[in-house]
Amino acid sequence: MTAILSDAVALTGALERAQAGDHDAFAELVNEHEAMVFSLAFHFFGDRTQAEEVAQETFLQLYRSLRSIESPSHLLFWLRQVATRRCIDQVRRTKLRAVPLESVEELYSHEPGADPLRDRKLRELVASLPEAQRIVVTLRYQEDLDPTEICRIVDMPVNTVKSHLHRALQALRRKFQGDPKS
Repeated sequence: MTAILSDAVALTGALERAQAGDHDAFAELVNEHEAMVFSLAFHFFGDRTQAEEVAQETFLQLYRSLRSIESPSHLLFWLRQVATRRCIDQVRRTKLRAVPLESVEELYSHEPGADPLRDRKLRELVASLPEAQRIVVTLRYQEDLDPTEICRIVDMPVNTVKSHLHRALQALRRKFQGDPKS
């Protein structure tokens, strides 16, 4: 409990210093959150280059919007929301629907006895989902957010988030089992 409290105090201090113009403090914030932002984008696209681009755009926007951030928890919410919107914008710009996932294995650690071929197939199936379903699945299972948190990030009603999640899981089950209707 003490370690969590001291981390929160340190992040609050780094945020305040960054807002005052301290570039080293901003670098601390980036270092603290870059893995989460990159991971969110990578799991959405399955492509390292696009994930890096989204992460860079997200932190550039953070730098420009730093004064509007109220607290470390607001910063975390804000970063997830901006990264998610950047992913969706990127898809809309490129009209990307399904992405080959050549370089994914190195970011996934497998438990002994895990099936890497099954994992790869599942990642490919998630990448083939429509963008709204893909981002909801990514936020739910990769970021471990509940539907209430997801609805705030993607700016949808909670029932719409639940509906996208339900449809995505149904589609993934059908596709994974080789159903020809999917």
